[in-house]
Amino acid sequence: MEMPVSYTKKLLLYILLIFCAQPLFAADKADSLKQSLNNIDSLKKQLQVSVNDSLKGHIYTQIAGQYMKFDTIKNKQTRVEYQDAAIANTLKALHYFSKYNDTIGLRTCFDNLARVYHAQKKIPQTKWFILQSNSLSRALNDKPGIITSLMELAALKAEIRDYTLAMRDLNEALALSSQNHYASQESQVQLSYAMLYTSMKNPAKSAKALKRHLAIDDSIKKAEEAILIAKIKAADALEQIKKKESMLNSKKPYAFSFSKKPGSLQYLSLSSF
Repeated sequence: MEMPVSYTKKLLLYILLIFCAQPLFAADKADSLKQSLNNIDSLKKQLQVSVNDSLKGHIYTQIAGQYMKFDTIKNKQTRVEYQDAAIANTLKALHYFSKYNDTIGLRTCFDNLARVYHAQKKIPQTKWFILQSNSLSRALNDKPGIITSLMELAALKAEIRDYTLAMRDLNEALALSSQNHYASQESQVQLSYAMLYTSMKNPAKSAKALKRHLAIDDSIKKAEEAILIAKIKAADALEQIKKKESMLNSKKPYAFSFSKKPGSLQYLSLSSF
């Protein structure tokens, strides 16, 4: 069966676009990596001139952040080098944040270390750092942070087929997000349920969780649209009020002119006395 000429042309065009786009994507990645290296050099210079130790933790975190782009690198050796550099700089940042008892900085370090170790398939280290992040979030009573770490724990436990504990973490995350009306996070928890049920070979429950995830996202979108429409209407109403006020202010008061010529009403009324 011969393909229609139009379809063949579209297919050839699509293939051509793919091959033309590949060098562009490669160039973009090269430029991005070059920019990252420039940023790293600049941050290292800041470290050399910095006399305030309390700032060094943040600078090391920024350096680590540049190396955290390891997942965009195809070359395995370079990717591993970036991962190792991310760990090394994060540990240095951890030292300074610990020295100054900067809990937010510490949690950022724990999250970064968990991500790198997870990419390296080092499960015990990953779990330990996620738990540290979770503990700090609980100490700070940061519910969104607790929910995020619980989802990460659940994903990790699902990988090692510890489904019961993964489900327990998601149940707590769902309760926190629902009770505190964190719609966006509740949506993500439902997506995590869908992924967990998929791992458990339960497509029916996975589909239900995915449906709830999409429904919450849809309600969030509608709520945002309603807020936007309300803001536009309020702005329009304010503009109309300003226009009316401007029109009223621009109108001059009516000027009465009294004629004093003989024969005028005023002249006649006065002359009659």
